[in-house]
Amino acid sequence: MIKPHGSEILNPLYVFEEEKRNELLKEAEKLPSIVLNSAAASNAVMLGCGYFNPLKGFMDLSDAKNVAQNMHTVDGLFWPVPILNIVKDVKEISDSKRIALRDPNIKGNPVLAIQQVDAIEEISKEDKDLIVKKIFKTDDPEHPGVANFYSLGNYVVSGPIQVLNFSYFEKDFPNTFRTAYQIREEILKLGWEKVVAFQTRNPMHRAHEELCKMAKEAVNADGILIHMLLGKLKKGDIPADVRDAAIRKMVELYFPPDTVLITGYGFDMLYAGPREAVLHAIFRQNCGCTHLIVGRDHAGVGKYYGPFDAQKIFDEQVPEHALEIKIFKADHTAWSKKLKKVVMMSRVPDHTKDDFVFLSGTKVREVLSNGEALPPEFSRPEVAEILGHYYRSQTE
Repeated sequence: MIKPHGSEILNPLYVFEEEKRNELLKEAEKLPSIVLNSAAASNAVMLGCGYFNPLKGFMDLSDAKNVAQNMHTVDGLFWPVPILNIVKDVKEISDSKRIALRDPNIKGNPVLAIQQVDAIEEISKEDKDLIVKKIFKTDDPEHPGVANFYSLGNYVVSGPIQVLNFSYFEKDFPNTFRTAYQIREEILKLGWEKVVAFQTRNPMHRAHEELCKMAKEAVNADGILIHMLLGKLKKGDIPADVRDAAIRKMVELYFPPDTVLITGYGFDMLYAGPREAVLHAIFRQNCGCTHLIVGRDHAGVGKYYGPFDAQKIFDEQVPEHALEIKIFKADHTAWSKKLKKVVMMSRVPDHTKDDFVFLSGTKVREVLSNGEALPPEFSRPEVAEILGHYYRSQTE
């Protein structure tokens, strides 16, 4: 198993010792507090899980700008995306050295973490614009990640944190939510040396299924980590519980036993394309995976990124030896009518567009909402049934 990013061992920021955790929860009730936005709350969860190893907490403005411009912190740590606690109002915490961070996603806003306040800095419009343009490659307010970033507030609260729970993820997804250290432990138990990670925020159709199998065979991996995002998505994306059910059914019926770990992580999607793909690589390395599948328009949205920008960034902007994890570059996959199987389109130069089965996301939703069956070349029938039930429930 490969080492975590930036350290010899994984250092999750969750407080494991129950007695210490209870002491901190009591302390938190007496501390000044803020209710986090969902983006900062998901960052805290990821820090607690060890996915953002070796970070010790939220970045300050200088680190955020340096990461945006150069993909390194001021101290030289390779990192692709600022990890920030941005707030709108700091009156309650302006003179505080320790503060309680409250969860915006659970009724009553229970304490999620305690933060040491190293600095509170006002972020200018110029600095926001710089970060946005570097991370998202656009400042278009229609981009969901851009719109969300601009809405967060104008103050950066930096400093190390102690994480006391994992928000709603453990309760809502008990069979799927896993920390980076739990995944490493599971991989060790299974005796896997080479592990291919597959990132998804969507249900998996035939092409995704075959891509995982192709990658496993190509790198001679022992197993596959299907790692789904469980946090907040943009409007129109399929909810995590529906995706989870569809993926589990597909793996149960169509993968060999004991070759797949189905897990999820508590992060809000950024839709940052290439930069988010690099972040995905870092936290899969922290899980112990040796390879990450990076496909067409990885972590993208709309037409803001080129189809293979998320692959190019690893060749053009990620320094050699910055990461131990390797990238499996995948082309667009589709069902070949000629070969009667899913193929990578770049590997069948004798095919024309008419030789493939294509369905747009819009067409898929339309077919399922109407109670019609998806073509078997596109989706396993058991998966289509789960998705169809969800879409029909939305129109009733």
